[in-house]
Amino acid sequence: MKVVVPRELAAGETRVAATPRTVKRMDRAGLSVHVESGAGVGSGITDTEFRESGAEIVEDRAALFSGAEVVLGVNPPDAETVERIPAGAVLVATLNPMIEKDLVLRLANQGVSAFSLDMVPRIARAQSMDVLSSMSTLSGYQAVLLASMAMPGIMPYLTTAAGTLHPAKVLVLGAGVAGLQAIATARRLGALVWGYDIRPVVKEQVESLGAEFLELIDTTTDAEDAGGYAREQSEDQAARQQQAMTAHLAEMDAVITTALIPGRPAPTLLTSEMVSAMKPGSVIVDLAAERGGNCELTRPGQNFTSDHGVSILGPLDIPRSVPAHASLMYANNVANFLLHVCRDGQIDVESDDEVAVGTLVTSGGRVVHQRILDVLEIPGN
Repeated sequence: MKVVVPRELAAGETRVAATPRTVKRMDRAGLSVHVESGAGVGSGITDTEFRESGAEIVEDRAALFSGAEVVLGVNPPDAETVERIPAGAVLVATLNPMIEKDLVLRLANQGVSAFSLDMVPRIARAQSMDVLSSMSTLSGYQAVLLASMAMPGIMPYLTTAAGTLHPAKVLVLGAGVAGLQAIATARRLGALVWGYDIRPVVKEQVESLGAEFLELIDTTTDAEDAGGYAREQSEDQAARQQQAMTAHLAEMDAVITTALIPGRPAPTLLTSEMVSAMKPGSVIVDLAAERGGNCELTRPGQNFTSDHGVSILGPLDIPRSVPAHASLMYANNVANFLLHVCRDGQIDVESDDEVAVGTLVTSGGRVVHQRILDVLEIPGN
């Protein structure tokens, strides 16, 4: 089975969907891996390294896709790339299908069986395939480093001959994978850390990392959906949360926001009035910037200082900034998924396996994922 790994065309993308290590794994499984020349350059992987691992390096993009049976990618493919994928081939990538409506329809019309890795169900046996958790781990870590570089001081407590430096106070909003990693990283740097989430079940996880769980309002036990994500709050809950949080924000040196709801704009956690309550020199790192941001003032992709002297950072796709580890983790997730759904050299798109069903978006010229049909308001087939 011919498996192809094209070079990512998205501006600024540094990651690649395979590494020499995963090529060896796929080769041992009987898959023939073809990598587009230069695909790994952004991650520090040379064509020679891919070739030595057993991959065939292809210079011509048209030749790469010719006869392809499986295509591995990082980002949603552009229209030109979709046209190159042969009908009946399988695409494995992060497709963001609940938002990328045109792409979903294009893949269906092309006859491509598309698996979207951002739809991997959050169950124990699928953890090794969970690209969202992998990338969120890196984002949470990097967010703290970004905050520390933007702060006018340093994070740890230090007693020096020149005086005592008090530890920074950091608040992390959202205790998912990114939030917990941010908490752990801030603690390792010596900050005093608070964590907040509408899901009371994560309190123990926050406290296990040495942080204090901030209890603002009463939360209900149904604050978490079946996939393990936080549910969207009611307007009343959001308003009470914001009111209770404002007093705490005035004490913080850095706030890191991580709240995302799959397929929806990011919820607003910090209003302009709340930001104005923060002290000059404090920093907000908004990890939800690519979905509009958790802060009302966030400018996606930009860093700026508010009228009140608060630095607001809206980084986009942070994992691209650490491509070596981002590609290592992502490629392992991809290989784990591919080898999971591949049996006897073939991928069974009719499988009733929970992981396969949860990620299969299009097949046989149709959109087959009911959740996506509902969200995109596409009539069922």
